[in-house]
This record gives sequence, C-alpha cells and structure tokens, in this order.
Amino acid sequence: MPGWLFKARGRMLPLSSWPTAERSGVVGVFTDIDDTLTTHGAITAQALQALADLKAAGLVVIAITGRHSGWCAPLVRGDSDRGVDPWPVDALVAENGAVAFVPPISSQIGTQRPWNMREPLSKLHQQDAATRASNTQRMQRVAAEVLRQVPGAQLAKDEGGRETDLAFDYNEFARLSARQVAQIVHLLQQSGMHTTVSSIHIHGCFGDFNKWTGARWIVQQLFRRDLAQELDRWVFVGDSGNDQAMFEHFPHSVGVANIRRFASDLVHLPRYVTVNEYGAGFTEVSQALLAARPA
Repeated sequence: MPGWLFKARGRMLPLSSWPTAERSGVVGVFTDIDDTLTTHGAITAQALQALADLKAAGLVVIAITGRHSGWCAPLVRGDSDRGVDPWPVDALVAENGAVAFVPPISSQIGTQRPWNMREPLSKLHQQDAATRASNTQRMQRVAAEVLRQVPGAQLAKDEGGRETDLAFDYNEFARLSARQVAQIVHLLQQSGMHTTVSSIHIHGCFGDFNKWTGARWIVQQLFRRDLAQELDRWVFVGDSGNDQAMFEHFPHSVGVANIRRFASDLVHLPRYVTVNEYGAGFTEVSQALLAARPA
C-alpha cells in the first residue's frame, strides 16, 4: 500500500526514510513559524532562502502560526523603509487559522505572481466583523480574570494587534511553570474558549480555530480546492502542541528536531523528524523536497 497510508504511532521516523516517490508528488508546503522557521526568535538567511527555493521550484508555500495579525502583516508586505523584502509565501495564516494575509495570486496552484512584487495585501477573516467585535469584549473580561487568578500570568506582547484570540506568554519573555500553564488553560476552557498551546504562548479563542481548519479554509479561498481530498500532495512542518491538528491529518508531516522536547506531551506526533532543530530543520525539509523534484 502507499507509504502515506501508514502513519507511525508513538514514534517519529527519520526524515531520510521519506520515500522519494512520495516527496516528488508534493505540490504545497504548510509551515509553522516560531521555532520551526525561526531560530531563537529570528528567521535565518538559510531558512528564508529555503522558502524562496521552494517557491522557485513551483511549490505553494503557506506559513501558519498562532502569532497575531499585526505581527504577521509586515512579513508578507515587507518594509521598504527598512529594506526588508516580503517573505516568499503564497499566504500567511495568523491567529491559529482565523486571519490570513494574501499577496496577489491567481486561482491556480503554481501560477502566482512573483513573490517580491510590492503590491497591496488581501486580508481575510473567518469570522464577520460583528462577531469579532462581540468576542473582543468577552476576551477582555476573560483576560482580566486570568490575570487576577494566576500570579505571574501576563498577556503576550502583541504590539500591532491581535484580533480573534487571547495569548498568554509562558515561554517567550515570561517563564511559567507547567502548573501555571495548566491553570490558565483551565480558566480559558471554563470560559468557553477553544485552547491551544504553542512553544511560546497559550491561546484561547471563541470559535473552533486551529491550524487544520485554517489550512482547509485558506486552500479553499485561494484555489477553490478541498485540501482534505489531496492531502497526499501536501506536507506540514511544525514543532509543538498547537501543531497537533496538522500532525493528525497530514500523512506527510515533519517535526523539526526541537519537537522532541514536547513529544511526551503530544497525542499526535509528526510522521518524520529532522536531524537539525529550528530553521535548519526546515531547511532539511526543503532540501529533501527539492531533491525529489523531476529534473
């Protein structure tokens, strides 16, 4: 039977065991950002080149993250004042699937305009404006209650704006214990929020947003295609708890090596794992995909 129909349970296979025939059929890459593309908080030139190489080879590249929309927009738009080019991606999905930024793109996979053309972004939401406004007021009340009940809790430093979820910092600037993290998650869930935990933040939202539903949504929005019907043609790369929905669904899923720190806490593991951590691990995945492309 095809290799992608088998998913290892309880263990991750070395990336080198990913068959060439399966890699050669991949048309698109989803990737987490923090601690997957980035290394100690910044993207390296090597990882950025890996994105560009995938795009140049004709693959669709979509970043998907728990980071807020204000943080993500400049990555897709670029900053001409600082000489920063936009990231070479077809879309960047923020806030665990609730918001997306899209450069000008055609309706067919592989026929995007050049990624470095400076043109206006499209901004998409899964929730309408009235729902977001109502949820913002509810989230403010929940945030106040968490900060009151959990000593040391602090909201993530979200300069630029978070629109659809709450994020508490436990491992970026703050250092919270496992007990504090569990207490925050409990309070969020008690308030009716859907929760996920990334490598740095605890997230809560009103609405069942996760990276899997966000991935299906953005593929439908961009290409009018059903991702669930062609999963053997896509790969996901990630590193932590809020990537589990993607690990569960993608037959081609890869964890960068630093995922081993979280593996014992995960229900769904990626099928493969890289040798290197962080952005160097993502570069491994890029190289494995490019090596399998037809000459």
